[in-house]
Amino acid sequence: MTWEIFSIIGTAAFAISGALVAMEAKYDVFGVFILGFVTAFGGGAIRNILIGLPVSYLWSQTSLFYIAFISITIILIFPKWISHPWKKAGLYADAIGLAAFAIQGALHAASLDHSLLAIMVAAFLTGSGGGILRDLLAGRKPYVFKAEIYGSWAALTGLIIGLGAADYPVLLYALFAGIIFLRIYSFHRKWQLPVPKMHYQ
Repeated sequence: MTWEIFSIIGTAAFAISGALVAMEAKYDVFGVFILGFVTAFGGGAIRNILIGLPVSYLWSQTSLFYIAFISITIILIFPKWISHPWKKAGLYADAIGLAAFAIQGALHAASLDHSLLAIMVAAFLTGSGGGILRDLLAGRKPYVFKAEIYGSWAALTGLIIGLGAADYPVLLYALFAGIIFLRIYSFHRKWQLPVPKMHYQ
């Protein structure tokens, strides 16, 4: 049940995030749906391939496809509900999707008895993969490749779950809220990772 809840939350949040990016870029209705679906399912598809699940697993998530479709449709019909102002709405939707999918990806890898590193990678790819694909398709530099802290929170989520520090649902929900807070707080505080510099002779 916990896994399903995080899947639903992550799917809806990332579908909305992708739709908002598409609308900001002035995509047509078809483009808005495509970017929303890519954002919602892209990270999970990449994760599934790397941890050994068949690609066909993606197409078995019928209920999640409906959730993504409904979420995007609501944004298209009532854009002012969430897209004004766009940047704040996009940040919150992205933070919720990051936290929910990072937890879902980590739980998935842990259920298959993968190593701690594999759980961290699964959390990172599930939490960040859809956003990376979204930004690339929208012609933007992906958050995860910037100095801004983004993917690190997903990896941290995998570390915590891999170490068994969130084995109970209440702890998972606390982790969910904590990652959302850290993502938004680090954005507003402009926390950054070191950026290596090239030195030319």
